[in-house]
This record gives sequence, C-alpha cells and structure tokens, in this order.
Amino acid sequence: MSQLSPWWSPERHADRRHFLTGRGRIKTAVRNWFLAEGFTEVEPGILQFSPGNETHLHAFRTELVGTDLSRHELFLHTSPEFAMKKLLAAGETKIFSFSPAFRNRERGSLHSPEFTMLEWYRADAPYQTLWDDCGTILKVASEATERKQWSFRGRTCEVCAPCDMLTLEEAFLQQAGIALRQSGSNLIVDRDALLSEAEVAGVRTDADDTWSDIFSRVLVEKIDDHLGSPAPSILYEYPITEAALARPVSSDPQVAERFELFVCGVELANGFGELTDADEQRRRFETWMAEKERIYAERYPLDEDFLAALRDMPQASGCALGFDRLAMLATGAERIDQVLWTPFPLQNE
Repeated sequence: MSQLSPWWSPERHADRRHFLTGRGRIKTAVRNWFLAEGFTEVEPGILQFSPGNETHLHAFRTELVGTDLSRHELFLHTSPEFAMKKLLAAGETKIFSFSPAFRNRERGSLHSPEFTMLEWYRADAPYQTLWDDCGTILKVASEATERKQWSFRGRTCEVCAPCDMLTLEEAFLQQAGIALRQSGSNLIVDRDALLSEAEVAGVRTDADDTWSDIFSRVLVEKIDDHLGSPAPSILYEYPITEAALARPVSSDPQVAERFELFVCGVELANGFGELTDADEQRRRFETWMAEKERIYAERYPLDEDFLAALRDMPQASGCALGFDRLAMLATGAERIDQVLWTPFPLQNE
C-alpha cells in the first residue's frame, strides 16, 4: 500500500480544499441560523475535573501544575455538556457552541480523536423541538453546499425530506425481528431473553455480555446502517439504561427522552430531554463507573460541581451534533479527515 503524503503537502491540501471551504460555509450558515433564533454562542472550557462518566467513553488525561508545584489530574472533555448545563443553571436559556472535543480509542473514516461538537440547549422546551432543529440544520447545510441529496457508502438521502420517526422498539422489531418488551407486558425484556433473541437474529454474542452489550451489537449489526435513507431518520425513546443523562418519558418510565439523528446510515446527533434529578444522575454515574472499572480497569471522578448545578438547572432539552460528520456528508467527502483543516496524522502517514 502506498504511503499517503502528509496533510500539509500542497497536492493533498489542494484535493481537500473544496471540502474545507464547504465546511466553512456550513459553519457560517448554521451559526447565523442559531443567532437569528435568539441563541447565544458560548465557549465552554476544555479542561475539566471529569471528562464525562459514560462506560465506554475514553478521555485524554493531562495534569495541572500549580505555582507551588502541586499536581492535579485533569482531562480534556469528551463533550461540552457539563459546562453548558452549568450555564443553564446560571440563567442562560438558549445557548449553542462549536466546541473542540476529545475522545480516546476512536479513529477511522467517521472518527477523529479531536473533533468539533455542535451542541445546543433550549430551557423549558420539549425534546421534540430539537427534532425540528435537526431538520432545519440539515436544510441549512444543504443550502450552503447546494447539495440536497447526500450519499455515503452506497446509501443516499434526500436531506430536505421530512424525517422518518421510529422508536427503538419499532426499529428492533422491524429490522432485527427482536421484541424489546416482554410478551403481554410493558416491561423491557431481561438480559437472557435479549441474548436468546439476538442469537436467533444472527447477532454475535459472548457469554459475559451485559444487556447493554447485546443491545449495542443489535443496533450496530442490524439497525444503524438502514437508517437515514432515503430520508433522514429520528430514532427515539431509548431504554432508560441506554440514555446517559436523559429523563424518563413521563408516560412510560421504561424508556427515556433520548433520540438520535441518522443520515445515510451515519449517526449525526444525539439529543435528550435533560435529566435534572441530581440523586438519580449520581446513581447512574456510579453504576457506569463501576462497569468501566470492571471492563477497562479505570474510572473517572464525578464532577461534584455539575451535580450541584443540576439542582438549579431548569427543565431543558439539549442536542450534540458531530459537526465534522455533517460537513463530510454535506460536501460529499468520503472520510472525516477530508473536512478537518489539520487532521491528526496516523503514525504511518
């Protein structure tokens, strides 16, 4: 296999430049839309005492050295979420940010260890409002690039078409033939029942898989690739165990106010009706960190300041959108590094 020239070589930069300038047009257009909607743009800090407390998120560690040479472990955040929710507690009501974010153990055509997260929050708004926001952002991006049909890995999407709406329960039944509810009951199936159904559906499993492991494998192997074509898809009402910081649906506490946006089989955005119960949030964090320690032999500290802020935070809904993925699909790029001005190089590049 021939070795790629570095990203800064004039020839390679010239090949990428039309994707990069398209990214700039999208960013300007999306920012202008938020400002016209009355949002305030904020700049969350990147250095945090806790990078986030979800089991499978992996952070970059760093160290703060004081003037007295004392040393304190810090992290680069995996998302601006904690900081932005503190701003809601402070009194902000409509905020957005184009924030650098950092995640370890993630690299590929759709992943970069350093990326841009477009994140926004609306106080006192139902989370369905964010579905409309997502649809509008897709239209704004398509207008900025003058491309209404996007394609990726053989799948196409008319991005200005109305979104297809699908619950997780419907998606599992339609795409994998798996029932997430117990027969004759409103309860989510247990681990053994889900394992049995996944094996019948041809999903690979391991003996020590947890309920969440099996759930994630079904999503990846049977569902995700089918979403977002020929129109964008909204997948919503995730089981409560798969909704990190989301509140339960009031009429059905087995599921949460969480949704994801898909285009061409690519997950673009993840949104919540935000959980504001600090005690419940602490319980979830502690559960996930125990699981992280079991699987990866590491855990991250809890952000006590964030948990305290939740008690003052208003009811709100928020969404995080992978801006680089949006730019990639909207410009017709094939890999995420084509829309990053200074992509982090692999060692063999």
